[in-house]
Amino acid sequence: MSPKPRVATLGSIAGRESGVLVVLLVVFGALTLLSDDFLTANNLANLARQVSIYGIIAIGQLLVILTGGIDLSTGSILGLSGAVTAQLIVDGVPIVPAIALGLLIGAVLGLFTGFVVTRFKLPPFIATLGMLGIARGIVLVITNANTVQGLPDSFQQLANGTVFGVPNLLILFVLIAAAAAFVLRRTVFGRYVYAVGSNAEAARLAGVPVRLVTVCVYVIAGLLSAVGGILLTSRLGAGVPTAGTGFELQAIAACVIGGASLSGARGSAIGAACGALLIGVLNNGGNLLAVNSFSLQIAIGALILVAVAFDQLNNRAAAKE
Repeated sequence: MSPKPRVATLGSIAGRESGVLVVLLVVFGALTLLSDDFLTANNLANLARQVSIYGIIAIGQLLVILTGGIDLSTGSILGLSGAVTAQLIVDGVPIVPAIALGLLIGAVLGLFTGFVVTRFKLPPFIATLGMLGIARGIVLVITNANTVQGLPDSFQQLANGTVFGVPNLLILFVLIAAAAAFVLRRTVFGRYVYAVGSNAEAARLAGVPVRLVTVCVYVIAGLLSAVGGILLTSRLGAGVPTAGTGFELQAIAACVIGGASLSGARGSAIGAACGALLIGVLNNGGNLLAVNSFSLQIAIGALILVAVAFDQLNNRAAAKE
């Protein structure tokens, strides 16, 4: 009996990102028609800067999700790294060493989280929830809950500057997303990440260094959170100790909307980037159209539920084939 011919669909052609791409195009087109300010250069530049920070954090979150974990500490690590970098600069430390130390903080906290998850077998939800409280508490203690001000213009140009009219933040975001996409698709480490998320025990028996891969994704997530924190501090021109509150939820939402499965092993850097862009476009368009911010939260929440339901339907359809 000959197999049934498979019908080509958008999902089979464009992958798991197809859904968010369609929604993104529809929303983008609708906002273009509804608001004369949406396609202006200033608005698009502001949108790019807003989305870029969320997107960078979402890339790190994606790596953790692909291994079947989750990282609730990204927002707190962002706030800590940004505030510490700001304090060091204000205290007279040169900008480059201060940034390096801020990045190191993110990587070390990610390393600690990964160690706790792999060595003590704590569920990622619990381990990162604990780190969320630790990092947020540390930044509030060292800053005494005060905003760190007095940052030089040269540091603020890092996030607010442009290259040939293109915001620096957007360039960094595209480079990080492209690098993550290459690593996940074209390297051994990327294959290991998907293997761990698919079946950690089977991956271990196949020779995959499961513990090392797991620790590495948390280190990368912490490092990218620190990158986001430093860029946000540069953009605001101040180190805000409460910065990043709720960002972890935005990052998770971007990944899920972009096609990532919380069960692990399914998702892509491009999907996470598109998910972050969609959330940013919705928030930006809502502001331009004077839509109530609470209504936007409802819309984004509903979008997450639809994305998860769509993923479950795809999984069931694949299981029947």
